[in-house]
Amino acid sequence: QVQLVESGGGLVQAGGSLRLSCAASGRTFSTYAMGWFRQAPGKERESVAAIIGRGGSTYYADSVKGRFTISRDNAKNTVYLQMNSLKPEDTAVYYCAASWRVGLPTAPHEYADWGQGTQVTVSS
Repeated sequence: QVQLVESGGGLVQAGGSLRLSCAASGRTFSTYAMGWFRQAPGKERESVAAIIGRGGSTYYADSVKGRFTISRDNAKNTVYLQMNSLKPEDTAVYYCAASWRVGLPTAPHEYADWGQGTQVTVSS
């Protein structure tokens, strides 16, 4: 099991930027894919971005393409989500998650370990 702790959330005006971080425990961080998900009130949890263990291959939801960037630093056991040009509809609790599945999993059910979440609020 992987312990995950997110940070970096907060309140930002539309058009602004935030960078989320997710620190993971364990010595095998580079062997599993990492994903960012979000859940707004009254809505289902949705995939935002994902990255494979060694980095390189990434996935983005259409709603964030060109604005968000996922990256990872395996030496620091940390995955990041750089969020630019934020919109009010990006307001949600953001979660990072770890998956042992081969390839680039993108669906929430493919991820076994989850952080506690960090709130992102974008004001108009």
